[in-house]
Parts: sequence; structure tokens; C-alpha cells
Amino acid sequence: MCATVFLEPLDVLLLRGNKLFGDPGSYGEALVPPWPSLAAGALRSRMLVDDGVDLAAFARGEIEHAELGTPAKPGPFAIAAFHLARRFADGRVELLFQPPADLVITEDDEGKPCVNRLRPIVSVPGLASSSPFTHLAVLPETKRSKPTSGYWLSEFGWRKYLAGKPVAGEDLVKSNALWQLDHRVGVGLDAATRRASDGRLFSVQAVAMVKRGHRIRPNCGEHNPTLADYDVGFVAAVTGATPPSNGMVRLGGDGRAAALHKADVGLPEPDYEAIVEARRCRLALTTSGIFADGWLPTGCTRLEEGSFRFELAGVRARLVCAAVPRFEVVSGWDLAQWQPKPALRAAPAGTVYWLDELQATPEALRKLARHGLWSEPCEDAARRAEGFNNALPAAWPQT
Repeated sequence: MCATVFLEPLDVLLLRGNKLFGDPGSYGEALVPPWPSLAAGALRSRMLVDDGVDLAAFARGEIEHAELGTPAKPGPFAIAAFHLARRFADGRVELLFQPPADLVITEDDEGKPCVNRLRPIVSVPGLASSSPFTHLAVLPETKRSKPTSGYWLSEFGWRKYLAGKPVAGEDLVKSNALWQLDHRVGVGLDAATRRASDGRLFSVQAVAMVKRGHRIRPNCGEHNPTLADYDVGFVAAVTGATPPSNGMVRLGGDGRAAALHKADVGLPEPDYEAIVEARRCRLALTTSGIFADGWLPTGCTRLEEGSFRFELAGVRARLVCAAVPRFEVVSGWDLAQWQPKPALRAAPAGTVYWLDELQATPEALRKLARHGLWSEPCEDAARRAEGFNNALPAAWPQT
């Protein structure tokens, strides 16, 4: 079972990525959405404080928490899901999702979004390609168009995607209806004197989440601003522990305040029985995937004849195609060791893998979705607790 909470930012957020900044003239770009480790760090810190744990002793590994374990050996706590979301006045929370890589979004002449879908097609003999798979992800269209970005998939649209139904432009939300960037200037500090250093000005992007009553222009082509009737934040689902559901936490750089709200959010799930019967599916990453073989998911091996087999958590299939956006680098700051975490290349959230010849039970697919793309025993228990490698099966449409 998952416990879900809504994190509502009370100030702008400094969502730093993996790029260093702070030198004179440097520019720090915001990372939206942030990694799930943002929620893991905030909630675990709050849990330790609520339980009266000596944080310094915990960082040294001298105290073992029942749910969090130790920094070197994490306990059962894990982020099972982490999504951008908006909370309406009546308390209803709507999840928002990065569009999967097999959905190609364009805009028509009026600026309205249109959605098309990549389709795996058996490669034509003699066609030169860098793809190692038997199928190629092809975009069928009668008119050439240029993909656009800056859209998010609504919860209703995500449920349609999981069911293999067509996603329409009405299922998308423009990012400027969710947040705005606020450019700010910072001053470097002298570590010895703790005062501002001469000539060390830098700039950084702060993220201002939309609040109820803010003026927004939600969709391209609309000229009249509207007032938001929701607050934008994040939903975190936790397994293996009971997270706090009220009060405040610190989020992102500079520890900006965020309020905690209890949120009984039903996480969307596919029809596992229908997927098992169809014997094929799409597997979409909902958080960044840190895999030993780069963009190939955990459990995937290449056979001598060149085909790829996927076997993990009781799920067996043939991997025939993939849509992988440009890789990203995942890092972070280790508070216990007071040093940067190792920088790791990762497949970004939204990466899609097509599986056929599927052999699994509905229970095995649920286990795969619940535990993520990790082996047993887990290769990196700390990153698993932070919520990386989460994925969800989705129906593979017939046409």
C-alpha cells in the first residue's frame, strides 16, 4: 500500500540540476520536473526530526531508524511515485505526467496542440539504421510538422494512454499554466569569513508554481488570460513507511518552505489482465532510469542472434523497440557525507520500451510496477529509496 501526500510550495523553488554554478557570471538553470530524490530527502529529514533522531549521529551511521534504516543501508522506505500535480479548492488533486516519448506533440496553424503516436514497424531488409531492434519507431503523418514541447499530460490523458486509447490535444496542459521562471541574482560567499565576495555575482532560475488566483494563459491560441483555480505542487507516494501528512518541509536549494497536505490520490494503473491476454505492452518510465547498460532497462540481455530478451520480477518478454529521449545526468548532494553524489547517466522519464511475446501474470506486472526496474537484490538501494527506475506497463494499441 502507498501513502500519498501533496507538497505545496510556499515560495519560489530553486530546483538545481547537475550543473555547477556560483562562479562569477555563471547561470544556474532550473530542473523541472525535479528528480524524485527531492521528495525523498524532504520527507526523510522531516521523519527523523519528528522522531527526535540526532541527525549528526544518523549521518554517521550510529543510529538505525526502523523505516529509514541508515544512510549506508536504507530501510523499507521508498518513493513509489513522484508527479507534478495541482490541488483544487475542494481538495481534489490531479496528477500531471511528462508525455511519453512515443507521443509526438505538434501545433496547428491556430496554435492548438495535436498529438500523434509513434508506431513500431518491422524494419525493411536492407534499410540502414543504428537501431539494434527488429522494429523501428515510425511517425505516420500525411503532412510534415515540427514537434513542440512545453506540454504536460493530464491525469485523464494518462489513463487513456495506459488503456491504449488515442490521446488528444484536450488532454494536454501547457507548462505556463503550471509554473513561471523567475530569474534572480545571487552573491557568492567567502567560506572563511561568511561574507559576500567581491565580483562573484551569478544568476539563477527560480521556479514560481502557479497559485490559486494567478493570471495564466493556459493554451496557445487563447488571448484572454484566466485565473487559476488550483495550486500547483507535487504528489509523492511512499511505500514501506508512513510519511508526515501535515506541517512543512524544506524543498530544493536554500531549503524553501513547502506545506504538506494529506492526499488520498488513486494512482492510475493499467488493465493488467488485458495486457497479459494481449501478450504485449509498452513499458513507460515515470521517473529517470539508472541502468547498468545505459538506456537498456534492467533485466534486458542481448542474445547471440541479436534479439533482446527482458526478464525481471517474473515478467518475460522480447524487447523489440524503444523510444529514448536524450540522456540526462543524475547527481545530487549527499547530506550525510556532505559531498556530491556520483553523477550517473540516466534514461529520462517518458522513455518507452515495446515488449511482445509477453509471459507474465497480472500479479507479476503489478510487482514490476510496484518495485520498479530493479533486480533482487537491488543494485543501488539508496537510489531505489529515492524513487528512480519507476515504470508502468501500458497497453500497446493494435493500430
